[in-house]
Amino acid sequence: MVEIPRSHPRYWSLYYRERIIEGMEMGMTAKAGLIAHGRGEAFDYLIGERTIEPAERAMRAAVAKFLLAEHPVISVNGNVAALVPKETVELAKALDARLEVNLFYRTEERVRAIAEELRKYGADELLGLNPTKRIPGLEHERGRVDENGIWKADVVLVPLEDGDRTEALVRMGKFVVTVDLNPLSRSARMADVTIVDNVVRAYPRMTELAREMKDYSREELLRIIADYENGKTLSDVLLHIRDRLTRLAEEGVWRRKKLD
Repeated sequence: MVEIPRSHPRYWSLYYRERIIEGMEMGMTAKAGLIAHGRGEAFDYLIGERTIEPAERAMRAAVAKFLLAEHPVISVNGNVAALVPKETVELAKALDARLEVNLFYRTEERVRAIAEELRKYGADELLGLNPTKRIPGLEHERGRVDENGIWKADVVLVPLEDGDRTEALVRMGKFVVTVDLNPLSRSARMADVTIVDNVVRAYPRMTELAREMKDYSREELLRIIADYENGKTLSDVLLHIRDRLTRLAEEGVWRRKKLD
């Protein structure tokens, strides 16, 4: 990976770009994943490159649902494996969820590379290595799922997801949580809970919440879920972007050292 000086003002942004590139070189990330990362990065600029209140609200609802789930599963694709392999394993353990590798551009080489990366960080059991079921209506490789994983799951976390797969999982009766920086994407609009945040921030925060909320009563967790409205969350994200851009336009952004 290219060495980036810590003093660089865009260190973290460049660091995660290099992680995606490295993921491609390791055989985990598809070329299309580079495009997807760039699109997400653009929306991260718009929200201010930080976790905003609607995202925090969505994370609490997602964690509550996972803690109540009977068969929770976290889906892992190439970008996730490149950006947050350690954090993914930690989140799965905190939520007592199973991990399933699922890829749009699936090859056995990519699956093995992702599995090896996750195992470096303590993933004990990985599903999706030999999927035997297919999500109805999905003809591409992403439709193939593990019989003991996403196929039987009641709650599924599908970060950086394709809209058609999110919609298909909802049609199957799954409760779908997604992490998506684009509040206008089909995934964001189709999911039951949409966390509009960068996955590199969302996963560590969700792990913290899982450890904090594991002692909540069932009634408390149910109340958090009942009070949550995904449509309002997405609207609040758009209002946040509108207000932030309006403020920046009024204040001026030319040669500003700090935008927020």
